[in-house]
Amino acid sequence: MTIELMQGEELAYLPSFATSLAIGLLIGLERERSSGAKAGLRTFALVALFGTLAAMLSEKADSPWLLLGGLLIVGFMTIAAYFHTRDDNMESGTTTVAAIVICYGLGATVWYGETTLAIMLAIITTVLLYFKAELHGITKNMDRRDLVSILQFAVLTFIILPILPNENMGPYDAINPYQVWLMVVLISGVSLAGYVALRLIGQRHGAVLLGLFGGFVSSTATTLVYTRRSKYNEHFTQLAVVIILIANLTVLIRLAIVSSVVSPTILPQLLPVLGGGLLLGLGATIYWWHQLNQQNEIPVPEIKNPTEIRTAATFGLIYAVVLFFAAWLTDIAGSRGLYAVALISGMTDVDAITLTSLRLFELGKLEASETITAISLGIMANIVFKLGLIYFIGTTLLAKRCITGMLATAVGIGVGLLVFV
Repeated sequence: MTIELMQGEELAYLPSFATSLAIGLLIGLERERSSGAKAGLRTFALVALFGTLAAMLSEKADSPWLLLGGLLIVGFMTIAAYFHTRDDNMESGTTTVAAIVICYGLGATVWYGETTLAIMLAIITTVLLYFKAELHGITKNMDRRDLVSILQFAVLTFIILPILPNENMGPYDAINPYQVWLMVVLISGVSLAGYVALRLIGQRHGAVLLGLFGGFVSSTATTLVYTRRSKYNEHFTQLAVVIILIANLTVLIRLAIVSSVVSPTILPQLLPVLGGGLLLGLGATIYWWHQLNQQNEIPVPEIKNPTEIRTAATFGLIYAVVLFFAAWLTDIAGSRGLYAVALISGMTDVDAITLTSLRLFELGKLEASETITAISLGIMANIVFKLGLIYFIGTTLLAKRCITGMLATAVGIGVGLLVFV
């Protein structure tokens, strides 16, 4: 009976070693394809198994030095192998050495029960190894301004955000410095993704992606840039229409993403309203896209870096002011006060009123229907503002063509409000 019990315990270890073996084979398969790499399938599979074995022995012996010693052995042996057999046609080996060390660590991670995490990290490691050329291409296309943008976003997220107090302050307890800056980080992050993608794409992929990423950065800025360009070039009008309409539809996608992070409980009621505007607006946009003649060159708009400290601080200030006035007017005039704020603030920035409404909803100060109505009014006010911008700055032809898609979006949102809210 004792022997059978011991055998059962030993067999219980097999799934961990089998998982480690699979992880090692996955990473080793990618390295096997590299002609300059000395380690391949067998090496990585053995290293992963060794990681699990070392973790098991370390736990049984209650000595972490066994696990650490195994890591040092793997690292030194791999480096020594590269130096011993190195030639001019072989890669430096730094990447493969790092991959072997990671593989050992993943094998140990499996033993400690974090199997899902180990598998995810193994897949990420393999992806990073496989897409070497693409990753190098990205770094070559990025200039100093793009790297500064990423660093500035890191400052906003990991330096400024953690030091802010996470408590309600001021009249009506409406201002929470941590929550305000968290919204700054959220909007800056979404905008940064579009900004970097726009910089990387350049002039290669046409109006659809320019409008999409331009909308993620700033739909108002994109509208303004292409409105001005079309004023001085008649042949540019059709292209400007498509980019402007797509950029403004992207606002709805951006708001859905933001809402899913800030207040996921409201999504079942909010998505049909945003979806109605997206569906009707998309129909008109597709029509104008089909009318667009092919052009050899598509200019990229120069849009301001969305993660600059001044830009982020300005948005944070706007958000805090809108949050205060929304709480104040809601207190003295009910939902009608919030709607007034939505119509006014939505003209220039729909993100602020959206985040404000979601924040008040999460605090229990607004009903779901009031929140969705305020967001919708902000979007509609933003559409009217942009149409006015196009009419006064651009040409009559551009305004006539843009009005179809933008009003279709507003009608879709209005129908969604009537039906679903």
